[in-house]
This record gives sequence, structure tokens and C-alpha cells, in this order.
Amino acid sequence: MKSATENEYGFCQVGKVFIRPYLNFPQREIGFVRETEEASLAYFVKRFELANNKVNILAREVTTVQNKGSFLTKVVQMKAYLGNFDGLGDFMPLFDQLDQMESYLRGLIQNNQIKNLEIKRALIQDAAQLAEQEDILKATEDLLDTKTKWVKTGPVDKQFQDELSEEFQAVLDAFFLRRRAYFEEKNRQIDEKIAILQGFIDSVHQLRKAEDIDDSVVKVKELQKEWKTILGLPPKKQSMLWKNFKKANDMFFEKYNRIKGIDYKPRVDPRVQELNTMTGELEIKLGDQDNMVATAELAKAYLVKWKEVSAQIKTIDRSMAERFRNACDKIFEMNYLLRVISYRHANLNEKPRLEQLKIMINQMDYMTKKEKGELDDFIAQAERDRQMEEKPIQSKINTQKRKISMKEMLLANFKTELDIILNN
Repeated sequence: MKSATENEYGFCQVGKVFIRPYLNFPQREIGFVRETEEASLAYFVKRFELANNKVNILAREVTTVQNKGSFLTKVVQMKAYLGNFDGLGDFMPLFDQLDQMESYLRGLIQNNQIKNLEIKRALIQDAAQLAEQEDILKATEDLLDTKTKWVKTGPVDKQFQDELSEEFQAVLDAFFLRRRAYFEEKNRQIDEKIAILQGFIDSVHQLRKAEDIDDSVVKVKELQKEWKTILGLPPKKQSMLWKNFKKANDMFFEKYNRIKGIDYKPRVDPRVQELNTMTGELEIKLGDQDNMVATAELAKAYLVKWKEVSAQIKTIDRSMAERFRNACDKIFEMNYLLRVISYRHANLNEKPRLEQLKIMINQMDYMTKKEKGELDDFIAQAERDRQMEEKPIQSKINTQKRKISMKEMLLANFKTELDIILNN
């Protein structure tokens, strides 16, 4: 039977505690005798339970987690930890357990690497086929999806890693070179078409100045036919050029009609006229402060009607659409202002205009500054959270900026009216 100063796994000597050699680990000092040699040995025997628990916890994790391959490093680290652990007990079963875990995980990783190798080779073949598509935009989208799959696919054996990565990247590089050449050629064609259409516009202006108006009108009509054959421009550029071409044509035929004595009245689309009428009516009613609640309800109804009518029209003049939107927004802001003021000044409309303006200016100035401060705080928080690029965030910011802008416009109008009253 071992004495109190030693046991199967360690012993005390000259005031120190030693662990006996096991496996390929030599005898080493693991601590000092604090009170008695017996108590010190008991402490390190008790401490061994900590190592045993850590191995058991790791074994349970390896069994239950889905991404088992990530635990190989933890197993290797646990071996190193046990080799330097200061405790007394039977470490050999623990190392056996860790060896089994390591062998299992390495086999699992090897199998995964073989599967990953097959997947990545297949992705290279897929990428090569996708890169040959004639539709560059479709090919770009498909290749980016393939690249995402590549990134999500786990690692392969190191001996194949560089070769596969270079091969996959070579396919992408070759495609994007072709893509660049494609867009360079497309841009060249677009520039060429723009030059042709701009030439048509310039020609109409020149024909308007020509002496033979009858010959010119034939040529202008030919240009109108040719214009319809030039396709494939970006919508915004096409729209801008068309407006300029239409303006040149209108100027030409205005002169032609004048020379020929033709009284020409351009046809106005009744739907456009309806939109224009709604806009004008709201702009007038914006000044009717006494009936602002009813005007706000009318603006809501007109918003619905505007959407229905405008959906039937191919193009709407942007300035008219902006006028309508401004009229609605100002009405809503004015209605809100009057509602807030009514809590303290229920008889606002009965007061002299000078006093009304002072009250409205003070309240609108307060609300504008308050909303500006709230918007600044919101933007600062969004920047801290790195959310500024998100569409809902941008939408909210733009909406608040527009509300503030409408308040500032109304405030400026109030101040202008006040100055006029004070200076008379």
C-alpha cells in the first residue's frame, strides 16, 4: 500500500508535489506542499476531476454539434492542455478518448474534403459553361450565384486548394474580361445612336431656318420615321432626346403653320387636363385656412384619383406631378399645424391676421427645429448601426426631409406675409 506521501499517480518530495511519468510525458513538478503532504496529494487528486469534466464536455459537444469539423482544433488543444495539466489521476483513458475523437474528426474532415473537392470541380465546370452564355447579364447573375456556392463550400485538401482556386478564378477573370469588352462595345453603340438622334434634332432646327418650307416639311417627316428605327438607348437618355426632338418639331411646325396660315390648336389629353385641374384646385384651396380640414380630405381623395388617372397616361410632365405633390404635402402640413395650434388657440381664425401669423410662425418654427433634431439623431443612429444603405432607412430619411422642406416653405410664406403687413 502506498504511503500518505505518494499514490499511484504522484508523490511528494522536498516540499513539492510531482506527477509520475505516463505515456510519453516525463515526471514533472505540479505544485508545492501547502499544509501536509497528504492534503496536497488529495488536492491534486481532486483537481483531476476538472480535466475529466472538460474532456467529457468536449466529447458531448463533438457528438451533438452539426459542424463537427470545427472541433478538431479543440481536441488537439485539449491534448496539449492535459499534457500540462496540474492534477493527479489516470490520464491515459482521457488521452484514449481524445485519440478516438481526433481519429473520428480527421476521418470526417477527410470525407468532407473529398466531397468538397467533387463539388468544387463541378462548380468549375458549371462556371465554364455559364461563362459561355450569350446573354451577358444572365451569365453575370449565374456566375455570381456560382461564386457564392464556391465560397460556401468547405475547404479541400491543401494539395488541391491553390490549383482549384486558380482554375476557378481564371474562369471568372476570362468572363469578366469578355463582359467588359461587351459593355464597352454596347456603350460605343449607344454613343453612336445618341449622336445620330442629336443629329436629327439639329437637322430639324436647321430645316426650320431653310427658305423652302415645303421641301423642309418632307425632310422633317422623314426624320420622324427614321427616329422610330433607332432603338436600344437607356430610357432616361431616350426620354431626354425625345423631348428635345419633339420641341424642335413643335417649333418647326409652328413656323410652318404660321406661313401656311393654318390655325392649329394642339389636342390636350382630357386625362392630363383633369390632373391639371385637380392640381390648380388644391393650390387655390391651400389659401383657404378656415376650411383646411375639408381641403385635407379632398387632397386625400385626389391622391387616390391621381394614381388611377396617371396610370392610364404614358408620360406625365414631371413639373406638374411635382406641383400636385407639393400642393398635397403643404395642405397636410398646414392642416397638422392648425390642429396643433387649436389645442391652445381654439379661436385662431377669429384673431387678427397679424396675430395669426405670429402664432403660426412660432409653432411652425418649433416643429421644424424639433423634426430636424430628431432626423439628425435618427441618421446618426443609422450610421452607428451601419444601416444607411438599407432601403427602408433611406425611405424614412427622404420622407422626413420632405416633410421638413414643406414646413420650411410654409414658414417662409408666413414670414413674407407678415413682413408685408408690418411694412404697410
